Amino acid sequence: MISAPSGAGKTTLVRGLIERHPEFEFSVSYTTRPQRPNEVDGKDYHFVSKAEFEALRDKGAFLEHAQVFDNYYATGKAQVQQQLSAGSHVIVEIDWQGARQVRAAMPGCRSVFIVPPSVAALSQRLNARGTDSRAVIDRRLRDSLDDLSHWQEFDYIVVNDQLDKALDELAGIALGRLRRNRVGTRRTATIMQRILAG
Repeated sequence: MISAPSGAGKTTLVRGLIERHPEFEFSVSYTTRPQRPNEVDGKDYHFVSKAEFEALRDKGAFLEHAQVFDNYYATGKAQVQQQLSAGSHVIVEIDWQGARQVRAAMPGCRSVFIVPPSVAALSQRLNARGTDSRAVIDRRLRDSLDDLSHWQEFDYIVVNDQLDKALDELAGIALGRLRRNRVGTRRTATIMQRILAG
């Protein structure tokens, strides 16, 4: 289970992990947000209308669901169960709200929170996307700062400062080989204090 504030680079890291380690499979989430030009339905997300989303939610089709900004996101329960039954290691990419629900449903799940190297870097990344209006960027930054406050709810943190290093750390955690970035240690608390101060 991998979560991050908007702009921390979660999607890039997840894609890199799957490229390096094909034994991991990505759980394709459902969303009501508009499809971006570079995205493929069924690969990046299952793009659905709000009415379709609500119908699926009401049928109990989701492992977790949450509203993020003005859109809904969810993880399909059947897909994850099929992937696990086939012996795959499943990556669920969700926000902290969804992570709480998955943790309750699957307590043995390993959770990782991706963080930017600083608040200033997060702001720069959100501005550099070039896909959102100033109002949307400002709101994403506010919400991302709130998201960062939930870092202690996860098992591990990975600082996405240098992509290759962050990818090595994420792979080590996902494969059960790295324990250095475990939440609850003095080291991770110091790292997070530095990030939140900058």
